[in-house]
Amino acid sequence: MSLYSERGVSSQKEEVHAAIKNLDSGLYPYAFCKIFPDYMGKDSGWVNVMHADGAGTKSILAYLYWKETGDISVWKGIAQDAIVMNLDDLLCVGICDDIIFNSTIDRNKLLIPGAVLEQVIEGSREMFETLKKFGINISYLGGETADVGDVVRTIAVNGTMTARWPKSKLITNQKISPGDVIVGLASDGQASYETQYNSGIGSNGLTSARHDMLKKSYADEFPESLDPNLNHKVVYIGPYSLTQEVPGSTIPGLNIGKFLLSPTRTFAPVMKKLLEEHFDNIHGLIHSSGGGQTKCMKYLPGNMKVIKDNLFEPPLIFKLIQQSNGSSSKEMYEVFNMGIRMEIFTNPQHADEIIKVANSFNIEARVIGRVEGSSRKELHIITPKEVITY
Repeated sequence: MSLYSERGVSSQKEEVHAAIKNLDSGLYPYAFCKIFPDYMGKDSGWVNVMHADGAGTKSILAYLYWKETGDISVWKGIAQDAIVMNLDDLLCVGICDDIIFNSTIDRNKLLIPGAVLEQVIEGSREMFETLKKFGINISYLGGETADVGDVVRTIAVNGTMTARWPKSKLITNQKISPGDVIVGLASDGQASYETQYNSGIGSNGLTSARHDMLKKSYADEFPESLDPNLNHKVVYIGPYSLTQEVPGSTIPGLNIGKFLLSPTRTFAPVMKKLLEEHFDNIHGLIHSSGGGQTKCMKYLPGNMKVIKDNLFEPPLIFKLIQQSNGSSSKEMYEVFNMGIRMEIFTNPQHADEIIKVANSFNIEARVIGRVEGSSRKELHIITPKEVITY
């Protein structure tokens, strides 16, 4: 059993998929988000989409950092994580404007005061103001904040996004076919619309990252930060403290806490421009979130072979995690984005145009792989050291 499984987490969510297997898959079964007829407007040329996601266990890292340093501003990053994990999924079906957001915050009131809620809500407002500058309009209509200390040990920050969108502007992944290439957008660095360096961690695999990177002392000092049913040998097994400087980093003064808490980058400004100017050349979109670099397998419209043989070198954050936990590369690519969180399937002749748009926002991009014919769905990740097959 992997460390990830021993901690009660699944990168592939097998049990979740089994539980929902009988639900309606929507109008387009290979689309990244479930798409339904226009129940709100009753127009056959439009569709409705509602999506739910959140910051996951990254909020526990924010809790630890806040308690250890007193820096309450880290909660604004958690607000961004919850928003982006919804927004960037919607981007993958072509939705990039006129969106409604509702937040759902569950907290243990005895540990999480109102000042933390204020930071989360203010962080949401600031994020929406930033997005509006790029023509991405999201209306924040409130939501639910519940005090459920018997259920939640610290805080869970989630949300839903809803949109009504024209069918003619949807990306359904049904155009993905052999001959396509895949342009990958980097998750790390500092985009032109970001205010600080981003490690690229996103909001997936944070249970693993937290326990693999941080010292055992956090279990003793903050028992509320973990499931008491976990085997002690998989709890906080790393060498680092949150305030320790990141080894090997070229960013002055960057500590482990801020490294792990880098707010999830949104690709909305980039994708808005691409969807408006290059819509016909985009055959499919994949947000490499839960499932990491294997996420694309779920959305291929038929039997195909995906070969990723030109990925970026994994950013430092993932190298440090792997050094700490000793995981195989196969597991790392299943759990983490490994430096690429948005994949664009397109014709080879249009790849350079897409790359130039990403570069204009100071985001690295390149052709990371291709699609070939096959008798089954398969994925091959080829690195300088090994070939990983799924």
